Amino acid sequence: MEKTNLSEPQKIIADITLMNNCFMNKVFASDVKSTQLLLRIILNNDKIKVKTVNTQQFIQNLYGHSAQLDILATDENGRRFNVEIQRDDEGAPVKRARYYSSVLDVHFLDAGEKYDKLNDVYVIFITEHDVLHRNHPIYNVERMIKEDGTAFADGSKIVYVNASCRGDTPLGRLMQDFNCANPDKMHYKELADRVSFFKKTKEGEKTMTDIIELYAAKRAKEAVQKTAQARNIELAKDLLSEGETIERTVRLSKLSEAEVRELASKLTA
Repeated sequence: MEKTNLSEPQKIIADITLMNNCFMNKVFASDVKSTQLLLRIILNNDKIKVKTVNTQQFIQNLYGHSAQLDILATDENGRRFNVEIQRDDEGAPVKRARYYSSVLDVHFLDAGEKYDKLNDVYVIFITEHDVLHRNHPIYNVERMIKEDGTAFADGSKIVYVNASCRGDTPLGRLMQDFNCANPDKMHYKELADRVSFFKKTKEGEKTMTDIIELYAAKRAKEAVQKTAQARNIELAKDLLSEGETIERTVRLSKLSEAEVRELASKLTA
């Protein structure tokens, strides 16, 4: 079916990708096969065997900041893997990764247990852009002893995946899939099958109501903002045409000074 013939909800479903954390949560919820694929590729370890997967897991901290995790998986060795999707660069600061790692340690070490019972913890951020700005497709972060460069090996591992790197590698193809709206064009069958279920079956589409509502609300808000911006631009043009100063036009139109100066230069050109 052509996109022009789709209803608004159908267009939302057709356009959504795994880079949307709400949709990603649906795709990976309780799905061991796709989660295992994801972790094996990112960590370059085809021996990982996932036992359990939970999405949108809320970990409460009675004495401080709580955390809601996109994906929390556990493998057969008790290692825990937290995977977060982040499209906003400001949502993936390095100290957030540090905090999530500590939250998992506190949550899963029972009272009275010795510290050596702590399992390895991986906190993985898949980010839309290269938030660490070093032009790498992936960043593996572990503590080390500075004096001799050896690993500290405390079991805490942080990984940043740059989703803008979509080369012809297993990781690059995975990121292509995360940015692909059409399951028929995905590389990995495990992901394509899950995405196809939600996009192409009646049963799957019924579970997408919450995402459709969120997107509809977002688009309505964007439309209101666009209308307000257009109105402010017209007001600024009128003020400038009447000889009003840049400073007063900025204040009355609620546009930025740069926007007003650009309009002024066009009017006098």
